Amino acid sequence: MDVLLLEDSPTKVANSARLVEEYGFDALWIQEQKQNPFVHLAVAATTTKKIGLGTAIALAFIRSPMDIAYTSWDLQKLSEGRLLLGLGTEVKGHLERRFSVKWDPPIPKMHEAIDSLRTIWDSWQTGKKLDFKGSFYNFSLMTPYFNPGSCEHPNIPIYVAGINKRMCVLAGELCQGIHVHPVHTAKYLRESIIPNVMEGVAKAGRQRNDVELIIPVFAIVGSNNSERAKSLNFVRSQIAFYASTKAYRPVLETHGWGDIADKLNGLSLKGQWDTMSSLVTEDMLNEIAIEGTWDSLHSQIEERYKDIADRVYIYQPFDNDPGWKQVLQHSN
Repeated sequence: MDVLLLEDSPTKVANSARLVEEYGFDALWIQEQKQNPFVHLAVAATTTKKIGLGTAIALAFIRSPMDIAYTSWDLQKLSEGRLLLGLGTEVKGHLERRFSVKWDPPIPKMHEAIDSLRTIWDSWQTGKKLDFKGSFYNFSLMTPYFNPGSCEHPNIPIYVAGINKRMCVLAGELCQGIHVHPVHTAKYLRESIIPNVMEGVAKAGRQRNDVELIIPVFAIVGSNNSERAKSLNFVRSQIAFYASTKAYRPVLETHGWGDIADKLNGLSLKGQWDTMSSLVTEDMLNEIAIEGTWDSLHSQIEERYKDIADRVYIYQPFDNDPGWKQVLQHSN
């Protein structure tokens, strides 16, 4: 089992990462939300020795693949081979209006970003002339002065965030894994995500076990009523926020909740964020989230995802609540 580390400052990461490793989790993941995940992972790498260190996810299109290549190479060296590079696209509005970068068709661009990353790393590792030509990226200059040289652990696994068909197919074809979005249901995973990933797997002549499904789980959990109420409010607000984005409508539509997705989108466009949580129904919570005690949480996760997930983490920030130890104890 993995954890999500969501500290608001890199100064807090060192102790939290150390605690995650001491507890015995397999990996920690850091989002690109209000923080740069690469900076936080660099801090975590200095205070841990064994656990995987992943981006869940880093935005690919706001950076040149060359920039991602340098950063990943450094983190791979710093962590002695523990980097798990998760990449995502971001929606058009945020790319254009929050990051002021050009929007391009995401599937072919992500395909090129991954191919060019591996070409750059191969050039550094083997000394081969850098020569990548594509529709979005072209890389042909790498002088010794700018070449960081080989790495003891050159094979950096790449994961992509995907929910719709073409990105899932791409994950199955090219990547070591796929980050499922926390707004999902077991039905959507079985009927859409997995078949689409398998289409990519078959296309590339790979096997199912070549691609990990990494699943973040919304959990309504706490040691008392007050903690569970706080957790419920967090989960409701997160589901409402994400489900207001049109890209996630297919998940809701699978269960006949398309009208709710449309209402949430309308409220988000008006900036009425505080009223959106009330539209998240009990049925939605039951299908998207898991509710229980710290003691029961692992068995509930196992029951829902035992034939689906390769890696799981609870989609809420890790802290020093003793409940985390209870979840881990029940997973052993």
